[in-house]
Amino acid sequence: MRYNTIRKMDIADGPGIRVSVFLQGCDFHCKNCFNKETWSFDKGKEFTEDTINHIISLCDREQIKGLSILGGEPMHPKNIDGTISLAKKFKEKFPNKTIWIWTGYLYENIINKEILKYVDVIVDGQYNDDLHDFRLKWCGSSNQRVIDVKKTIKNNKICLYKD
Repeated sequence: MRYNTIRKMDIADGPGIRVSVFLQGCDFHCKNCFNKETWSFDKGKEFTEDTINHIISLCDREQIKGLSILGGEPMHPKNIDGTISLAKKFKEKFPNKTIWIWTGYLYENIINKEILKYVDVIVDGQYNDDLHDFRLKWCGSSNQRVIDVKKTIKNNKICLYKD
């Protein structure tokens, strides 16, 4: 797995001040994607155990409210194992901080369900330029859903995140 960028302090990708990790590689290639530089699986930097430890150390500050994992595509089969490793280590260290993940896959189509044990919110669905809406807070197009994962699991139906 590879990553494109790590933002040490991000206020755009989830509530509060967060650390954001942009993974490398995506097959969706949504029209007018704001992250085209993350499409190639061959670019970026190698994602290693040292990378995970660096991200965890960045999150170990009181003002950091959580971790955001974006892409590229965190749920892609080439990225999911690394995404799970990062999420698991983060939640072991910071059980009271949140993990948000953006994915082009629909929640119902996430293949490796292990990730759901660690994630608090998933923004799902491919960006659709024809449905772009500047008024949306955490996503770019109206077909995307901001899902409260814990409530969804508990109620066995999709529950949207309310902030």
